Amino acid sequence: MISCLSFSGCEKDDICDANTVTTPRLVITFYDYNNASVEKNVTNLSIFADGMEEAVTFSGSTLINGSTVSIPLKVNAETTKFHFILNYGSTNVIVPANEDIITFNYTTENIYVSRACGFKTNYTLKSDNPFVHTDAATPDLKWMQYVAVKNSLIANENETHLEIYF
Repeated sequence: MISCLSFSGCEKDDICDANTVTTPRLVITFYDYNNASVEKNVTNLSIFADGMEEAVTFSGSTLINGSTVSIPLKVNAETTKFHFILNYGSTNVIVPANEDIITFNYTTENIYVSRACGFKTNYTLKSDNPFVHTDAATPDLKWMQYVAVKNSLIANENETHLEIYF
């Protein structure tokens, strides 16, 4: 009986379960500009946060070949700028590398998850100006033809937040 009472004051270990939802990334899905209902794979896309020398890693690679990607936004700011470089590293003059820049504008909300996991940050893209899409410093024509907000609340990674048509 005494041994039962001695364990009643113990608490569960402070380990954040891997399945706990933490700060979500912005989920982008790419579509065919000429057939808007069809997802389209990007080829050798690299995404660099402004001022960073290493590209965002997605599924273990900095070269993205697929129709969906997730990228992190800054938790301590209300804007994050990314350089999207299609055909990154290409030396082919017929299919050259092409850079577009998107600056995301958002508000943040810190939410307490637990003592073990701490806080997570949710984002809301600003309704009046959710992003600014520009060409590279050396203009090479925008490869993104149209960018649309699908869901301005970024609270999980189970849905698309931004659609890019090219």
